[in-house]
Amino acid sequence: MPRIRTDRGLDRLVNFTDASVAIAITLLVLPLIDLVTDGEEHSVASLLADERGTFLAFAISFVVIANFWVGHHRVFEHLRDYSNAMLWANFLWLASIVFIPFTTQLLADQGTDEPAVNALYISVMIVTTGSLALVEWLAVRDPDLQHPEVRGELEVKGALVAVLLLLVILVLAVVAPGVGMFWLFLLFLAGPLTRWAERRRTGRPREQGGDGEAS
Repeated sequence: MPRIRTDRGLDRLVNFTDASVAIAITLLVLPLIDLVTDGEEHSVASLLADERGTFLAFAISFVVIANFWVGHHRVFEHLRDYSNAMLWANFLWLASIVFIPFTTQLLADQGTDEPAVNALYISVMIVTTGSLALVEWLAVRDPDLQHPEVRGELEVKGALVAVLLLLVILVLAVVAPGVGMFWLFLLFLAGPLTRWAERRRTGRPREQGGDGEAS
């Protein structure tokens, strides 16, 4: 059966994804609304002090989802078409995104020093990062899916470094749960590590050539 795809196909995919992410990030605020609609009076100071875990979980997850959306937006800005495999990889990405409000509630209820909760939360992040890396790899493998003027700009290395860092963070969050979600700050190393790996890859031929000349 021939593939039938309209010019609006990619737009519908992106719009559906954006709407789902918007719903997921909005759901994060519902536990905060419940705090002030429980029929009791709360001062702002006592609310912030007593429910700091809920506010912390909201802040972490808001930043996490926003960062994932930015990465998704960056990748799809390069695309002019999509494949069936990319479609399902995107649904896997969405499944992990819409699961984040659930893990956020667990984080708020049980705290950031609970190894099982930390492991589940970070595991969801690994799925999100890995599925977007899969989308990038599919786009790199089939350059015709990309806009001609930006072909060659997409690289999977950064996403793979982030996945490896998240695996390390997962182990650390289970072994040393007292640090809690602050282990996620290690993700700031993704950029420097990616650039370091790129310099080593591009610099190796020159180093070998220099050694050959010296000998």
